[in-house]
Amino acid sequence: MAIVTWSDIYSVKIKSIDEQHKKLFDLINTLHEAMAAGKGRQVLADVLKELADYTDTHFAYEESLMTQFAYPGYLAHKPQHERLMAQVKDLQRRQQAGEMALSLEVSQFLKEWLTDHILKTDQKYSAFLKDKVS
Repeated sequence: MAIVTWSDIYSVKIKSIDEQHKKLFDLINTLHEAMAAGKGRQVLADVLKELADYTDTHFAYEESLMTQFAYPGYLAHKPQHERLMAQVKDLQRRQQAGEMALSLEVSQFLKEWLTDHILKTDQKYSAFLKDKVS
């Protein structure tokens, strides 16, 4: 069972970004489902790596749109991306150091961060960018 399910409340009305957000939901759900099957520790490293790589790509894409179209909230938005990337890198470091019981912390953190970020922060650029991005 999924820990987080995509619905239209998360849509920023930009298809390419919505698709990227759905991929992030899938990564969180992959980890959660592995945990439910007792395999959280086995998949955690792979999920964290894929998450770090994909999030970096996603954030670069969002930020390129913000700068291309001079989104006025860019300077406030970018540090949130940087904080998440630092947190993901820290989680990777802790996982590599063998810290136990990290899977639950990671899945809860990612679920809360992603849904909160989309609903509160990404929605702010939606109205500004949706008619500019094809």
